[in-house]
Amino acid sequence: MFLELMMLADEPLKTVGEIMEAAPAEVWQAVDPENTLYIETPKGRVVVVLSPDLAQAHVSQVKTLAREGFYDGLNFYRVVHGFVAQGGDQSETKDKGSAASSLTAEFDETPPEDLPFTPLGYADGYAAEAGFINGHPAGRDAKDDKVWLAHCTGAFAFARDVARDTASTEFYVTLQPQRYLDRNLTVAGRVIYGMDIVQAMPRGDFGDSGVIANEADWTPIVTMAVASDIAEADRTALEIMDTNNETFSALIKARANRAGEFFYHQADYIDLCQMPIPVRLTPAETP
Repeated sequence: MFLELMMLADEPLKTVGEIMEAAPAEVWQAVDPENTLYIETPKGRVVVVLSPDLAQAHVSQVKTLAREGFYDGLNFYRVVHGFVAQGGDQSETKDKGSAASSLTAEFDETPPEDLPFTPLGYADGYAAEAGFINGHPAGRDAKDDKVWLAHCTGAFAFARDVARDTASTEFYVTLQPQRYLDRNLTVAGRVIYGMDIVQAMPRGDFGDSGVIANEADWTPIVTMAVASDIAEADRTALEIMDTNNETFSALIKARANRAGEFFYHQADYIDLCQMPIPVRLTPAETP
């Protein structure tokens, strides 16, 4: 990377803003409503995009639970400052309907054939190689032939007991990166809209593992639904930048070496969880 920068020394580094402004329309992809969850709270909607490639048993499970109304009327009842916001059935008594009683862990997986992987291009302490899989931060270990989704901020993952195959209905959203959880719990997606709502949830006490003692301070899950089951007019129209293109690769370089008159030092480095995947509201069509 250093030699590459030396070769480009005569070319001014582009800023993130310049790259975003020049991004062609085709690098933006509408979210797939069949792989999108809407978590409705009294403070607004939280949008979760689910993985189309990995953790498919967990993705199927959460969609089944949402479609059968399992989460409706439940709560975010455990919120640990700087860690996670956990939601589901705190009493563990609600009927799971046709969903599985427990799931086989999908901590890491053999990659499906022709699965695209966009390398971050910088060393990572938690994976042999860090990068992106179709809009999700991920890790890869070619020696073990394994890939997995990473616990960056906003990761949507399944809680479990100590035994590995005990995930069922409880989920959590990471409030900050928790990469040490990678390959220890199953990440099924990530929050792409409404993370401010999750971050603002009341916290529990550390001594109670973050479980909020006063139920009045729990954040209700009014409903959870798969976006494709919602009338199109009532959906949140969002687009995600395709991570398998030159524009996104240019953004990685620009964030690793920040240009512009404000910056006096270029680090030539970026951490996986510090590389945001751009999301935007779908632009209104002009007449």
